[in-house]
Amino acid sequence: MLSHEGIWSAIDALAERHRLTPSGLARRAGLDATAFNKSKRRSADGRERWPSTESVAKILEATGATIDQFMDVLKGERAPVATPASAALPAIPLIGFAQAGAGGFFDDSGFPAGQGWDMVDFPTASGIKQGVYALEVQGDSMMPLYRDGDVLIVEPGAPVRRGDRVVVKTTEGEVMAKILMRQSARSIELHSLNPEHPNRSFEPAQVEWIARILWASQ
Repeated sequence: MLSHEGIWSAIDALAERHRLTPSGLARRAGLDATAFNKSKRRSADGRERWPSTESVAKILEATGATIDQFMDVLKGERAPVATPASAALPAIPLIGFAQAGAGGFFDDSGFPAGQGWDMVDFPTASGIKQGVYALEVQGDSMMPLYRDGDVLIVEPGAPVRRGDRVVVKTTEGEVMAKILMRQSARSIELHSLNPEHPNRSFEPAQVEWIARILWASQ
């Protein structure tokens, strides 16, 4: 018998087998990034919300799984799901911007470290460089360029130059995505992606690291 908890657990298990978060699975299927969030599984008054048959069909197509394989997962069977397309894709660490500034997720050079990272497929099977990671946009502070749920692929240690889109971590623990406009021995000037947010300027001693944004999933 199908149950609300069983259906959602099967979707979570399918995402895990493809080394994706539920939001990553939704994006791969062409759905809203928040479609499978735990907060969307019940209404405000506590009523159960079920995923649509269209949503299930899209995640099966996106992962290469059949309905029979999905039902096996639903019944708790652990038969492997065939993933010829995604199996070739390497996985990289993923974390949300809100968590990134909490501390303990990066070393002093800006490379991912510590526990608490999710994993997400890198968008290409070749050309991946050591230390590359993903940051998930949360909120509207980077609109209109990046929206809530978009994933930024970041390469720490890569050279940066004027006009690059970068991720910056300050010595105060703040993590932000900006456009690098000027970097000198006296100051680092950053322009905001969202015109409603102010540009920022720091002394070099106030910045822990700067990393270049390679790519964004939108």
